[in-house]
Amino acid sequence: MDIVDFCDFCNSLPNVEESLPFGDSTLVYKVGGRMFAAIGLDHPDHFVVKCDPERAIELRDRYEQVQPAWHFNKRHWNDIYFDGRLTDSELRAEITHRSEERRVGQECEGM
Repeated sequence: MDIVDFCDFCNSLPNVEESLPFGDSTLVYKVGGRMFAAIGLDHPDHFVVKCDPERAIELRDRYEQVQPAWHFNKRHWNDIYFDGRLTDSELRAEITHRSEERRVGQECEGM
């Protein structure tokens, strides 16, 4: 997976909005106005994804290419590097996990 694959995959998920709220160098992905992932256009070697705190720690312990996110709340956000050691399906699973939680939360709020 690379930045193009990442962006294409995020945009293929239900109810996802892509925006540039932090300036022209960071693409942000949201569901229901709530961010779940981002990627820096000037640092396309990794992306940031929101995780529940237990899952965030579990992923960091399991994979060295998963680190606490540099500019985000480290309890909830991970940087995940595209270095080829995590498969595309593993990367997609982490992206999908949080976008799905956001989508379900949005549906519950609408009831």
